[in-house]
Amino acid sequence: MGFIAFHAKNSDVSWTVDIPKEALPDLPPLPDGIRQQFEDVISRDAKQQPSWDTLLAQNVRKILESVPPIVVAPEVRELERQLAAVANGEAFLLQGGDCAETFESNTEPHIRANVKTLLQMAVVLTYGASTPVVKLARIAGQYAKPRSSDLETRDGVTLPSYRGDAVNSFEFTPEAREPDPQRLLSLYNHAASTLNLIRAFTKGGYADLRQVHRWNQGFMSNPAYARYESLAEDIHRAIKFMGAAGVDFETLRDVDLYSSHEALLLEYESAMTRIDSRTGEPYNTSAHFLWAGERTRDEEGAHIELLSRVRNPIGVKLGPSTTPDQMLSLIDRLNPDGEEGRLSFITRMGAARIREALPPLLEAAREDGRPVTWMTDPMHGNTITSSTGYKTRRFETVMDEVRGFFEAHEAAGTVPGGLHIELTGDDVTEVIGGSEHIDDESLRDRYETLVDPRLNHQQSLEMAFQVAQYLAKGSSHEE
Repeated sequence: MGFIAFHAKNSDVSWTVDIPKEALPDLPPLPDGIRQQFEDVISRDAKQQPSWDTLLAQNVRKILESVPPIVVAPEVRELERQLAAVANGEAFLLQGGDCAETFESNTEPHIRANVKTLLQMAVVLTYGASTPVVKLARIAGQYAKPRSSDLETRDGVTLPSYRGDAVNSFEFTPEAREPDPQRLLSLYNHAASTLNLIRAFTKGGYADLRQVHRWNQGFMSNPAYARYESLAEDIHRAIKFMGAAGVDFETLRDVDLYSSHEALLLEYESAMTRIDSRTGEPYNTSAHFLWAGERTRDEEGAHIELLSRVRNPIGVKLGPSTTPDQMLSLIDRLNPDGEEGRLSFITRMGAARIREALPPLLEAAREDGRPVTWMTDPMHGNTITSSTGYKTRRFETVMDEVRGFFEAHEAAGTVPGGLHIELTGDDVTEVIGGSEHIDDESLRDRYETLVDPRLNHQQSLEMAFQVAQYLAKGSSHEE
């Protein structure tokens, strides 16, 4: 009898699960015709894929095809309905989380801090702009990253680049950098446990709006903290008034927090696709929302083909070189019938380019008429190297791109739908600026990211307060 051995390790724990291959289902969960479509996708020459053992990857896929889904189709459909409201200007989307999740940091304190930060930002946006906020986390699956080069060289030694914990390890050794498809099983386990914890947080009273003061516990005192406390006090007084007036607060107890990640690793995403028993349609059950990055958005590429075949709401990153024709071609491929809530464009232009690069796209989309949810990623187009050698961003530059995003939509008469940002609830020092006045020298204090720099808790709240002002200004213009 053949076995598939899966080994997972961290600093203190080692464990092994042996799965008999013969015990796995002979028939895949997808009907033959649909399964063949996904097999065709995987067989294509795709960008940003690891060079790992093909046979082992096939065995791992078979395991993943038999595991329970992480999300279910009714949740996905509800998110699509809410994204339709965002596209129509009836709500605002907040999407944020780690640049790249790691197995080591997948702990209850880290997850809790990230969730609290998103909840706090959502409260600031909702209360400051009188706008419902759809909460979408970069979480429970963001374990793989595209890289600019397949190889990395240090001190004359060349090894495969680190592509996220789902592919290899960050340590610069030949063993650690060897791509290993068995890590996809660890990805699944970490993602499933993370989303289970999030559901407990958001559905068990932790996210009750009447607890807005408690969400600051554990965070260091700072100017953004003080401003949030003042807002929380206002909310507390409003809730007390409504309680005295006999308002039912049951709807304040729970929140919906959806999961998202970049659909990068084709073996994993195809293996996690299931047929919804109610509709007979394929859904990717690894996350509620998936996106294709700037490096994998080729209209005829494997990643766009895969996303076109699932019923999830999906996003595509658009950089400053994107032409209106390319954007319209993506709409043709991903949302030809113009379904509301189906397709989001996430612009990542850079502060210096957004005011010239975004307007032609907005005009072309408006003339086309099919609905699009517009989001801004003000992080990736503004990456620099500090004088001390750290990969970083400037908070003021990030906010300038956000302002450019709102200005472009105001001029075009279109809807600025949401934010897509890399953040953490931890008090890291990875982005320069903000009211803490993090400078080049301060970066070395707590620079913890393995890939891209993230806004810390305070900077995230600062952004939320500023964006709430932009939203409130837009609402006043509409009135």
